[in-house]
Amino acid sequence: MRILTGVQPSGIPHLGNYFGAMKQVCALQDKGESFLFIADYHALTTSPDPKVLRQNVVNLALDFIACGVDLEKTVFFRQSDVPEVCELAWILGNVTPVGLLERAHSYKDKLAKGFAANTGLFTYPVLMAADILLYRSDLVPVGKDQKQHLEITRDVAIKFNNAYGDILTIPEGYIPDEVAIVPGTDGQKMSKSYGNTIPIFGTEKEIKKAVMNIVTDCKGLEEKKDPDHCNVFAIYKLFATPEEQSKMRENYLGGNYGYGHAKLALFEKLWTTFEPMRRRRAELAADATFVERTLAANGERARAEANKLMRKVRRAVGLR
Repeated sequence: MRILTGVQPSGIPHLGNYFGAMKQVCALQDKGESFLFIADYHALTTSPDPKVLRQNVVNLALDFIACGVDLEKTVFFRQSDVPEVCELAWILGNVTPVGLLERAHSYKDKLAKGFAANTGLFTYPVLMAADILLYRSDLVPVGKDQKQHLEITRDVAIKFNNAYGDILTIPEGYIPDEVAIVPGTDGQKMSKSYGNTIPIFGTEKEIKKAVMNIVTDCKGLEEKKDPDHCNVFAIYKLFATPEEQSKMRENYLGGNYGYGHAKLALFEKLWTTFEPMRRRRAELAADATFVERTLAANGERARAEANKLMRKVRRAVGLR
């Protein structure tokens, strides 16, 4: 079974990214042949600063490897190192109905949020389909917000196969129910767009400041508190053992335990949990050429796989 995941290089990773993507990728690499790519072509839809984009790619590679991506089990590469994905996207675009793209929720949502209505943003699902289909992916882990894009991929692949023969693998989506929804410091879902994140590779001061800014109710130190309706406890549960959770629950219900105490306990837990990953990341970053060497070598492996399919696709549609 071949598993494919793509991630956009969009800045400093936070707890939501860790539980929603990083941890999932690391778990799945033991279940099949894993392909993981940094979606730098996709990132261009928002016209980022070129220097920032390049640095974000480097940082994201360090982040994922530090968090457990095994380069012996996973082909971890940069999307733009395989230009065949753009060729396949063009070919697929010619069997993709405009109406299918017009119904894409993500496109509508981004326009509503003020994004420029450029062609790249509109045809984003076609490039995503090419990403998936190019490597003959069987399983594609996606968030609920990307479920429709995977359905579009399946529709496009079926239309292509109906027109040219059984060439493209029809992928299945994987949306695990157990993925935690990580609350942000304001209680909403943790997201960079909301400015409510807690970084996993920030400095001690940055992480502690973010934790101490978590919104709580106004109950005083001596009052009993409800752990099941507290953002601090909700995040703490993601890391703590059952015994640690039980102890903090008792503290909440017993009174004479302030939110400041709970936040400090959460900070200590976060700092300790990510210590090995921080150390690993620092070791990798000390080698200035590590990321480029790694992505380039894996890009060659990915491109070799891509060309196996592209030879069939070109022949099927009448190209040389």
